[in-house]
Amino acid sequence: MDAESLLLALELASGSGQGLSPDRRASLLTSLMLVKRDYRFDRVLFWGRILGLVADYYIAQGVSEDQLAPRKTLYSLNCMEWSLLPPATKEMETQTSVVKGRFMGDPSHEYEHTELQKVNEGEKVFEEEVVVQIKEETRLVSVIDQIDKAVAVIPRGALFKTPFGPINVNRTFEGLSLSEAKKLSSYFHFREPVELKNKTLLEKAELDPSLDFMDSLEHDIPKATTATSAVVTAQQRHHFCCHRQLSSPPPSPLSPRAPSP
Repeated sequence: MDAESLLLALELASGSGQGLSPDRRASLLTSLMLVKRDYRFDRVLFWGRILGLVADYYIAQGVSEDQLAPRKTLYSLNCMEWSLLPPATKEMETQTSVVKGRFMGDPSHEYEHTELQKVNEGEKVFEEEVVVQIKEETRLVSVIDQIDKAVAVIPRGALFKTPFGPINVNRTFEGLSLSEAKKLSSYFHFREPVELKNKTLLEKAELDPSLDFMDSLEHDIPKATTATSAVVTAQQRHHFCCHRQLSSPPPSPLSPRAPSP
């Protein structure tokens, strides 16, 4: 959700049964504009909310002039004070993969995980139990990155690539038609392309290089059945996609509950 059209975007999102109180909305609207100014972002996107047992994490992302450049991620516990998160790494993903269950809502909270490590003592090799501590802030970084890679999508035509390389917002884009909105080929993963590089020259010849420079959802093979619904308002150019697991996965950190005051 673009911070400049946050209120309308939140109204569209409330159809899924989740929403924010008027106080939270007002705080977000003001503070995100300050984040954009202080960090000199081209755009600020409200990423969403991750529910915790003690408090919730409100997530925002700053976008530079090149829309596909790595985004800066920030979090807040009160929608007013924002903290910058470090970039995600493979090491973080591996380290936090052992943590299960809900977030606490305290960035300084440390999870404890016991693992077996091989210890050499002379010619003898034996396994020793070692307690590894994992900060919740590290887990937060990893979870946001994994969600972005899996389900962050953007409609075809919302961005365009210039001949010089930078990727810009398409100011003339007014939304997808109803027929196009029903097609998975009308949506791209909002990240650097992975599968596009593996296409043959014949397949690439059918693509528009100014629009088709990201991986399409058309050929995705999801690990679980996913339903995608899109709300596209042509006049206002607001786009909101809901992704719902149709299988029955174990409770996740994003399990719904009543909105915080």
